[in-house]
Amino acid sequence: MRKNLAVAALLSGLAAVPMAAPAWAGEADVLRAEALAENGGAWRFRVTVAHGDTGWDHYADKWDVLAPDGTVLGTRVLLHPHETEQPFTRALGGVKIPENVAEVTLRAHDSVHGYGGHEVTVKLSR
Repeated sequence: MRKNLAVAALLSGLAAVPMAAPAWAGEADVLRAEALAENGGAWRFRVTVAHGDTGWDHYADKWDVLAPDGTVLGTRVLLHPHETEQPFTRALGGVKIPENVAEVTLRAHDSVHGYGGHEVTVKLSR
């Protein structure tokens, strides 16, 4: 009987110990972005994205360049998960930006949550 009480006390104590939650990938976040003017009026963007990629079922799969009115001016498709490379930086060149646009916003997308992570806005130095 005493043995059963000791086991019950031990088990009830374990129930109060916080257990680590499983690691889940959240939304994809843009950490940094850089805009560089190219010849011919186009722009090149270097964007650093962070996301807890877990494999092909959940990974950051693209990022977009947006005009202030929400128009998508360019999209960099990410062709594979980056489980072992976080955060990671990729570039997209040849993006045509209308002359009247002074700044753009960069947003990332992941294959499960879509959009919703941290965005970065950059001013264009013309």
